[in-house]
Amino acid sequence: MVARIATVAFQGIEVRAVDVQVQMAAGLPTFALVGLPDKAVAESRERVRAALQAMGLALPPKRITVNLSPADLQKEGSHFDLPIALGLLVAMGVLPEEAMAAHVALGELALDGALAPVAGVLPAAVHANGQGRGIICPEASGGEAAWAGEMPIIAAPSLLSLVNHIKGTQLLIPPRPRLAEEEPGQPDLAAVKGQETAKRALEVAAAGGHNLLMVGPPGSGKSMLAQRLPGLLPPLSPAEALEISLIHSVAGLLTGGRISRRRPFRDPHHSASLAALIGGGPRARPGEVSLAHRGVLFLDELPEFQRPALESLRQPLETGRAVVARAQAHVAYPARFQLVAAMNPCRCGHLADASVACARAPACARDYQSRLSGPLLDRIDLHVDVPAVTAADLALPPAAETSADVAARVASARDLQRARFERLGAAHVACNAEADGEVLDAIADPEPDGRRLLAEAAERLKLSARGWHRVLRVARTLADLEGGERVRRIHIAEALSYRRTGFAA
Repeated sequence: MVARIATVAFQGIEVRAVDVQVQMAAGLPTFALVGLPDKAVAESRERVRAALQAMGLALPPKRITVNLSPADLQKEGSHFDLPIALGLLVAMGVLPEEAMAAHVALGELALDGALAPVAGVLPAAVHANGQGRGIICPEASGGEAAWAGEMPIIAAPSLLSLVNHIKGTQLLIPPRPRLAEEEPGQPDLAAVKGQETAKRALEVAAAGGHNLLMVGPPGSGKSMLAQRLPGLLPPLSPAEALEISLIHSVAGLLTGGRISRRRPFRDPHHSASLAALIGGGPRARPGEVSLAHRGVLFLDELPEFQRPALESLRQPLETGRAVVARAQAHVAYPARFQLVAAMNPCRCGHLADASVACARAPACARDYQSRLSGPLLDRIDLHVDVPAVTAADLALPPAAETSADVAARVASARDLQRARFERLGAAHVACNAEADGEVLDAIADPEPDGRRLLAEAAERLKLSARGWHRVLRVARTLADLEGGERVRRIHIAEALSYRRTGFAA
């Protein structure tokens, strides 16, 4: 007899079905695990054996073979513990095989038989629901699985309680989907004094989903402004929240199975490696660009990042996907993020103030700024200078306009964009920054004098084709903030003011 338990393996956020086959045959007592298991899967033999002993069960003195099919697919992770244990229980006659056929199982076993949470329960539940099956998972991951839709879910705290539930001697309550609680005291834009130009750029970036680069001396408020951007963005739609949660589930970041409606904000340190930003490692995990999907990726001290890591951002910024290619894996993660970067104009940061600038200015500024390539800067829509805050600015009372006031205007602009894209049959486009091709031509057709200004500026500023299109996208957002139907000359002029053709020396 061969007992079969359905489980899954992960390739990025894609789910591959895995059939756990357990056979007990006469022969010398052994416990063989085959099917390309990694170290964590191979060690499941000892965890499963200890968990069964904690229930008062011992493996029979037979030749036990566990095959993870398909055998040519690499199996990674500790979530294979539970399906292997259930397969053994079916092969031993403890559980009926028909009760297991309707479920997909995954979970990690502790030595005392408790079930520990594992990564990837949400995509596994979506996969099981698509097959018309239920899912068996640890109790701590049950809330995560409940977001996959109406389906049978068995979320057990331990292997013993799971066996009792299946045999009808104990009742496990089905889990419910839960939202993460919003953190109190989110930073407010009213706390930022001065920097009206930067605040305007921040509002434009939020309204159109544009990338933003802020350049200024230390202490001018660049990080403060970036931290307030999530408070200006509209909440996630249900589809976006599910899409983000699939990535965070695979990364093991869904605490208690709770899903958030707040957009991600990721701010890695400048020592982050290429694999940390884009994704990779032995198990091709998602990187910061994917964890920031549909949210904000803030890179402070931009030139201090490793050059290869920065250049690796060019493809995700253009395509919205991060592709991790390895000899044994080729994984693509969604990475439609909004880049917000901050930097000093030079290493000392005081290029514009000769009284405190270092002795190497302006040569040190050219060396420092040359760490950023032209192609990377060309992909950033808004370039804004953030000057030092004066004592007069600090003495001012708090700004009258709060984040809620700006967020209301941003929401109105996003509503206009959403309705426009739906009329054009481009509902997959979420904001102006994602518009391209015929969609961009349809939404950002400037008035004749605006088009003449753009043509003249493109010739004088040597704008690339990418720069031309990004100016049009920003101009369309500026028109949306005013509620206008057409892109006018004033919108083109302001959008051009945000294009940087070179740093000040």
